[in-house]
Amino acid sequence: MQFIDFHCDTASILLEKKDKNILDSDLKVDIKKLKKAGALAQFFALFIEVNNGESYNKKCIDMLNNLEEQINENNDKIEICTNIEEYNKVKNSGKIGAFLTIEEGEAIEGDLKNLRYFKDRGVSLMTLTWNFENKIGYPNCSEKFRDKGLKNFGIEVIEEMNSLGMIIDVSHLSDGGFLDVAKYSKYPFVASHSNARNLCNHSRNLTDDMIRILSNKGGVTGINFCAYFLGNSKVAMISDMVEHIKHIKNIGGIDCIALGSDFDGIDNEVEIKDISEMSSLAHALLKNGFTEAEIDKIFYKNSERIIKDVLK
Repeated sequence: MQFIDFHCDTASILLEKKDKNILDSDLKVDIKKLKKAGALAQFFALFIEVNNGESYNKKCIDMLNNLEEQINENNDKIEICTNIEEYNKVKNSGKIGAFLTIEEGEAIEGDLKNLRYFKDRGVSLMTLTWNFENKIGYPNCSEKFRDKGLKNFGIEVIEEMNSLGMIIDVSHLSDGGFLDVAKYSKYPFVASHSNARNLCNHSRNLTDDMIRILSNKGGVTGINFCAYFLGNSKVAMISDMVEHIKHIKNIGGIDCIALGSDFDGIDNEVEIKDISEMSSLAHALLKNGFTEAEIDKIFYKNSERIIKDVLK
């Protein structure tokens, strides 16, 4: 089953654990599993959580260097893409496309020069915040931040990302920040790994109004496999994923749904045990009345549209 996954945290584990590699490992995402599943592309997040005085920027560059090295060592099977032309070339060659992303906007440390540096290094998407306030804005993990919007520098980041042709990611961002991105971004943006708050009342999920806004802007939300964002089960159930997809379709339409597994970034057991089993979700959607054309949109065509419309 062809698909594009908007979010995994594999890159951070590859840096931390030198015995792991991107080709074949016990991680949820690797090249062999992606190939087995029929993946067209994987978005690899450079996830930064640094509170020990180490530079966020340096940590992100170290992770980027390591991931780039491992991808290049397997360039007969996977290749970094930065736009639709490169993606199509890789797709037609039978290789897997690798899109590089940053999860935690503090990686640029309040300097647009650093943003331009990462763009030049092949980074295509940035998640503006993680679970901490930063120079861009506020996270959605605390009620006190819920209505806070982007900071002045955050608005500059939106404008620069638009200019550079980078995808803006609002997963983890405060509700107020989300509204500011919708206000200031000239291009579609994404919630790379977020579900529907109406079904699971977690701040990491999108309200119905946010889903409508995202859809109207031409964006997508990637269905997240974290159990806490899906429902009440300790195991991330396919049936819950289907319910979130149904709800988002009813609110925002089929064109605003994508995949954002969060594999290698979530601790809970998932009924889809790793990226090689993504077809299980497609089969469940078929049984629940989704057409093959709709599933293709969810699995890769909506993501391809974002790549085409935003990335330069």
